[in-house]
Amino acid sequence: MDGQEIGESDVRKLATGASAPGDAVWALPEAMTGRASPAKAAIGDKPVHAYIASLPQPQRGIAAAVDALAAKTLPDLQRSVKWGMAYYGVGDGWCFSCGGFADHVKLMFIGGAALKPVPPVTPVGMGKSTRGVELESVDDLDERQIAAWMQQVASVPGVGGKKR
Repeated sequence: MDGQEIGESDVRKLATGASAPGDAVWALPEAMTGRASPAKAAIGDKPVHAYIASLPQPQRGIAAAVDALAAKTLPDLQRSVKWGMAYYGVGDGWCFSCGGFADHVKLMFIGGAALKPVPPVTPVGMGKSTRGVELESVDDLDERQIAAWMQQVASVPGVGGKKR
């Protein structure tokens, strides 16, 4: 995933990985009520990949598939762990986040209310314009639609970014 070419079948393969040593020792939250996990804030690919690796299955597979799709879809992708979730951006801001919860993974687009079509989930505590999807399995990952949303949201300034 670090700068390698990723094909569509690779996204699915990443999502089917078996449990690995070092699985998360914390219980994932049931819902969005603050921090998603105790993962420490850090910028870069390695902290995000470590966060994803720490998730139990099936959340690990779902988050890995989202990460691979983001890398395939967005050139110059930047990653960070913030507020116990993986954050993704391009240019000068963060565009979307992905975090594991007890029975799903939340993929939330900052400014998602402006996306076409508008993603169906309005999360609590992530801003009035944030929208996204909740993924219970990798089969819920509509790669075409999610890639389209990633491209749309990356084309406007991210949180903390300046107008391009």
